[in-house]
Amino acid sequence: MLKKINVAERPEGGEDEDEGTPVSVKIRERLLAARKRFHANDNIAEFIEPGELETLLDEVEVKMKAVLESLVIDIENDHNTDNTARRVAKMYLNEVFRGRYVHPPSLTEFPNAEHLNELMIVGPITVRSACSHHFCPIIGKLWIGVMPNEHTNVIGLSKYARLAEWTMGRPQIQEEAVVQLADLIQEKTQPDGLALVMEAEHFCMQWRGVKEMDSKMINSVMRGVFLKDSSLRREFLSLLPRKG
Repeated sequence: MLKKINVAERPEGGEDEDEGTPVSVKIRERLLAARKRFHANDNIAEFIEPGELETLLDEVEVKMKAVLESLVIDIENDHNTDNTARRVAKMYLNEVFRGRYVHPPSLTEFPNAEHLNELMIVGPITVRSACSHHFCPIIGKLWIGVMPNEHTNVIGLSKYARLAEWTMGRPQIQEEAVVQLADLIQEKTQPDGLALVMEAEHFCMQWRGVKEMDSKMINSVMRGVFLKDSSLRREFLSLLPRKG
């Protein structure tokens, strides 16, 4: 005769074992079990199960309400902050930091049938990110130079912008963001050379701190022949529009 098991007697590991556990904790446990890093500028999409982003949005909304309350804002009676917590949660998860929670954009790759081996420059691509120190906007422009070879995978011009959007859509610092993007493009296209230049304004300097309105940060990453061939590097840099 089969014994009827009450919910209270459900064996460890049953369906309801983690009922009530915040979804952020479940995702974090998967990451820890896989020994995967989950820094601010890491993508964690493979550890998020279907439907969990919607639940995570609800969780962030609740915690954002607590932040507003700790700032002594009357969210119950202030019409200006009514539903602010929900809007902020949606902004972070679905827009500003979307690059953390979704898989990379799909790319259609074509063989280099014509054996193109001339310098190609894409840009300026508008970059929108946020600094991981203060969550203030980073807004700027990006130029990408590619020196293909006969084995290079050719991708559409818009795909460079898609990859940039996905990489920059996380809390970043500019130096690391450009390296991350360079690694990604290098992996996808396998060119002989790759060069990136990014110029951006950092609102953590303009809006707070020193409140310096005119400063911009410019940095570059050079790979392959761009690193070895100074004349090619000069050609790439000379073809970029003059700053300012």
